[in-house]
Amino acid sequence: MVYDLEQENKEILARYKDLITNTYRNLDEEKNKLIRKAFDIALDAHKDQRRKTGEPYIYHPIEVAKIVANEIGLGATSIACALLHDVIEDSDYTYEDLNKIFGKKIADIVNGLTKISVMNHQNISIQSENYRKLLLTLSEDFRVILIKIADRLHNMRTLESMTPEKQKKIASETVYIYAPLAHRLGLYNIKSELEDLSLKFNNSEVYLDISGKLEVAKESREKYIEEFRNEVFEQLEDENLNVSIKGRAKAISSIYRKMLKQGVSFDEVFDNYAIRIIYKSDAKNEKFLAWKIYSIVTDLYHSNPQRMRDWISQPRSTGYESLHLTILGPDKKWIEVQIRSERMDDIAEKGVAAHYKYKEGFRQSSDEKNFELWVTEIREVLENQESLSTTELLDDIKLNLYSKEVFVFTPKGEVKILPIGSTALDFAFSVHSDLGTKCLGAKVNGKLVPISYVLLNGDQVDILSSQNQKPKLDWLDFVVTSKAKSKIKAILNSEKNFLVDEGKETLQRKMRHAKLQFNDEELNKMQKFFDLKSSQELFLKFQNGDLDIGDIKKYTEGKGIFSNIMQRFRKSPTKNDVFTEAPQTNLDMIVFGKDEEKLDYSYAKCCTVIPGDRIFGFITISDGIKVHNDGCPNAINLRAQYDYRVLSAKWVNEESFKNRIKIEIEGLDRMGMINDITAVISNNMNMDMKSMSIESNNGVFLGSINLEVRNRSQLDETFKQLKNINGVSRVKRM
Repeated sequence: MVYDLEQENKEILARYKDLITNTYRNLDEEKNKLIRKAFDIALDAHKDQRRKTGEPYIYHPIEVAKIVANEIGLGATSIACALLHDVIEDSDYTYEDLNKIFGKKIADIVNGLTKISVMNHQNISIQSENYRKLLLTLSEDFRVILIKIADRLHNMRTLESMTPEKQKKIASETVYIYAPLAHRLGLYNIKSELEDLSLKFNNSEVYLDISGKLEVAKESREKYIEEFRNEVFEQLEDENLNVSIKGRAKAISSIYRKMLKQGVSFDEVFDNYAIRIIYKSDAKNEKFLAWKIYSIVTDLYHSNPQRMRDWISQPRSTGYESLHLTILGPDKKWIEVQIRSERMDDIAEKGVAAHYKYKEGFRQSSDEKNFELWVTEIREVLENQESLSTTELLDDIKLNLYSKEVFVFTPKGEVKILPIGSTALDFAFSVHSDLGTKCLGAKVNGKLVPISYVLLNGDQVDILSSQNQKPKLDWLDFVVTSKAKSKIKAILNSEKNFLVDEGKETLQRKMRHAKLQFNDEELNKMQKFFDLKSSQELFLKFQNGDLDIGDIKKYTEGKGIFSNIMQRFRKSPTKNDVFTEAPQTNLDMIVFGKDEEKLDYSYAKCCTVIPGDRIFGFITISDGIKVHNDGCPNAINLRAQYDYRVLSAKWVNEESFKNRIKIEIEGLDRMGMINDITAVISNNMNMDMKSMSIESNNGVFLGSINLEVRNRSQLDETFKQLKNINGVSRVKRM
């Protein structure tokens, strides 16, 4: 292909100019020089490289730097690191070179980004092991994570050039870990965009359907906002309030979650957009003006007190501040209104990075304080990482990334923010680890309660402790915070450490005799081969004799299980094979991989698969290839953690297929309703109805029906006809 190099150079300079003229922070001459030097090095490093789209590779670091500079709002050091983030990995420049040119800080950040990038390309270990390393970089310098999020956002924006399989892998990984991290760092816009783009590539039909409906409703939405603005603006101006009023559509992924959770259609999601009132204020009057605007709005419109949220008096742990209220608006429909100052809006848009702009004049930045507390907690969890399996570590931390919060008080009246569902024991660990390990019980609002007591907003908690108390295994059944879980597990596992070390030495010796390298890659493979959850379990098995040199021999002989897995599945498994349960399916119906091979498979039990559904195959350790629906609740996790075991799959022969599915149907009850439903299923669609149960309560019925379905088109037509029955309001595939 012939490229217009002169035109490309002009475009590169135009993009660079756009970068330095649109920064959230003000840059002086010295900072501009730093960014220019980073740009020159990046330009040289990537001069002969191109992206899959054919564009010059330098476009990518420039766009990542733009996100860092404007959308996240970081300063010159981070902008320079964003420009350099692929230099060590993709060019001849080394860490030592960057250290010499820019100093240790920038070299360390770029090196941290390189480590994450390299591990994301590896297929040898479970993907969640890579997330452990990603979280370790957070404990060193959280700018590494922020720049990595910017890198991931630009990759998601340009994902069209990838193959469908690669798109799903990257999209699943994004929604699995990067979106929760963006949420916890207060980057709500970026978090929503990451989730929306992930939905676009994981479930394009749903994404296009909702985005199309939002576009159709755009004109009426803008008209509604203008009507609200006209009714409210005059009242606000009379009070000398300087405000701007704008509307925004809710995130597509957020709307889809509501549709799934509430079992409703798009048209039944009443709050798919919100109105935001942003006001100018000095530090002294900021809180007062928020409530003044609240009073004016609630004088004009009825509000729903149960849906009122005050994030100003007590900000979220992410630093988010805003008043949320739900009002019966101009057209007598419920709509969410958010009231916040310009400073609060900045923090909501830029997250943890925004507090630098407001250090002077305003009260202590809650986002800075709470974020530092969270990073400290993550560091403490990671200090005990050896006591946790990677999946446990990730699950514990992810729980605290997205969880809602409860606000409780110490005996001295200090506020503690904990995930909702936290117990008195979680509170004890949040105060101090030693207090948690010695916790006997608690006094909540003056009353004695057990350590398993679930805390409520406003509780005042006083912990009772004893030097003789020790953590117990059942404590793990009711604590929810990652700090408490990791500390308890660390103490419970400390007794095992000596045995683990013994087992490690034993395995190391036996592997040396078997001429196997003792390294992370080999241990990960061995751990998967013996179906163990962690390397600790592996070492203990060799320490207590459950595994021995004979098992290492079996491992060595079967080590190529995943590299030659396709060959294994070309014949039905026998009793001597690793796969002990022979799949019972018609091999002519589904083919796998780029070569569209016919392989043994069976259907996963976690989801229902019918012909016409988008599907994929997943290689299990002991049960062959399992076929999953793309919409399976486990699909995201499988692709994010075990992408190297995912196979593309497609239908080739649907005629002989029958599969049982369950549907739910709801509506207004009347005489003849059951007859109308069975007529559609049995007469119109000629389907076999295996069971049916319908309950009626106060004129509303809810039914579940088990059907045998031949293909997706038959099911879609059945749904269409059922929805046309008079009184039926909802039909849903379970």
